[in-house]
Amino acid sequence: MENNISMRKWLDDFNLTHPLVIAGPCSAETEEQVLKIAHELKNSDVSIYRAGIWKPRTRPGGFEGVGAIGLKWLQKAKAETGLLMAIEVANAAHVKLALEHDIDVLWIGARTTVNPFAVQEIADALQNTDKIVLVKNPVNPDLALWIGGVERLYHAGIKKLGVIHRGFSTYEKTKYRNIPEWQIAIELQSRFPDLPLICDPSHITGKRDMILEVSQQALDLNYDGLIIETHIDPDNAWSDAAQQVTPTALKQIFKDLRIRKVTTEEDDYNNKMIKLRADINIADSKLLEILGKRMQVAEKIGALKKEKNVAVLQNKRWIEILEKMILEGREKGLSEEFVLKLFKAVHQESISHQEKIINS
Repeated sequence: MENNISMRKWLDDFNLTHPLVIAGPCSAETEEQVLKIAHELKNSDVSIYRAGIWKPRTRPGGFEGVGAIGLKWLQKAKAETGLLMAIEVANAAHVKLALEHDIDVLWIGARTTVNPFAVQEIADALQNTDKIVLVKNPVNPDLALWIGGVERLYHAGIKKLGVIHRGFSTYEKTKYRNIPEWQIAIELQSRFPDLPLICDPSHITGKRDMILEVSQQALDLNYDGLIIETHIDPDNAWSDAAQQVTPTALKQIFKDLRIRKVTTEEDDYNNKMIKLRADINIADSKLLEILGKRMQVAEKIGALKKEKNVAVLQNKRWIEILEKMILEGREKGLSEEFVLKLFKAVHQESISHQEKIINS
């Protein structure tokens, strides 16, 4: 699969003056709830109405969706509002029912994307469909697996494709429910710049009060759209209550978001940007030079450890480095999250250099 400008034709056909918005409840709960939310979103920036029909939960015992009956509610919502309808599908049986009920947009969830067999089953069931099909990133940060899911659909003759960035699971405690790892989505965007990229701030944040912040970050990174969970009574939602917003709150988010230009042809902007980018290039070169010198020192440490038969990993020293660097980073305006990621990567590279010396 190669990038092609035709990849974004389905998105361009909406003729929007703003990013694409997909919104609706995490789960379809009752017919009344589905219809009420749809009518609240009818005259807004929302083009596609989403609702979970089957809910793959991490552990059994939770609400796992109303099932096929919810598809009839979506048909009614479409007839009454004119909004396109979107649901998640996880197997061929879901696909069959979705197509029978003329659902317009299907997405493959993060827990399904991790399984190539499941994605292939869905691709086979959707062979040559003209429906829009979106692929969420896998729960783990694996770009190849994400792209592979899209490729399976592409090779099944599906032309209206896109991806949803919903963040990645982590064992670390962060302010996010699923850490964004923006660089992974940016790398996908650089490989396939015409493949529509949609952000799911609801699942990234897990908190409704962070949705505006993450939505703005996504738009600043030139994402094509947003998928946001919306409920008339979020606190009493049957699933993911904390990350859903009311239709009124959603409309306020639309007002507060700033849509920035990709670039500008103004001479003053371009002249200043050339100078600033030159400064960045110089700083990046210095960073690599310093890291190279650090690894040379790490190799000398590895040689000394080999001579004295000392283990590579020294946990006490590592904890001391982290604590010191977090404090120094804070003084320089660097977030703890960034400093941790940076020095974990540096530490891992140092260990690799030392192991080469010790095992040589």
